[in-house]
Amino acid sequence: MRLSQVRIQQQSAIIGIKTMDAQLQIDSGPAKQEISQPKAELNITTKPGKLTIDQSKALADVGIIPTKKSIKMLANEAMQTAIEGSKKRRRQGDRLMKIEKGGNILAQVAKENGGRLRKHFTMGWIPSGDAVKFDYQPAEVNIEANTNKPIINVEPTKNQFFYQKGGIDIYLEQENSINIDVVNVNYIGNNFELEV
Repeated sequence: MRLSQVRIQQQSAIIGIKTMDAQLQIDSGPAKQEISQPKAELNITTKPGKLTIDQSKALADVGIIPTKKSIKMLANEAMQTAIEGSKKRRRQGDRLMKIEKGGNILAQVAKENGGRLRKHFTMGWIPSGDAVKFDYQPAEVNIEANTNKPIINVEPTKNQFFYQKGGIDIYLEQENSINIDVVNVNYIGNNFELEV
């Protein structure tokens, strides 16, 4: 006698999971910087030195001429000398402006200006030791310097964020199933037997 059997085959469902990672990008550009340096301020003022020579006593000792007249004569001579010197410089300047025409103009001008007039000196009346008085006031120099600080402008660049979110994809990779078989099942009827 064979017993009936029930055979059950079962297959479980399989779930598949696919993940996508999130992505973050940060773009940080360099800061903008401007630097300017103003010039320092420098101010220089000078007061020239002053030399005063008083020889009125020496002239009086020698007995030359009165001071007032002597000053007038010397002023006239000085003016004449200045006029002659000015004319001489102008002539020399005109010649130097035409230096491209050739000739040895520079040497000639140097020779004219380089010679010294010889003066004859004879021993005469010698004034007293304190006859000529000198008074000298030294020059004064005043320097003022102001430094200017550099001007610095900085403009930071904002960060830029690029974000792509991640995700999860869940899907059914394999369906579940169940299979039921019945084995050795017989149907017994009137005078016959049938195997199902």
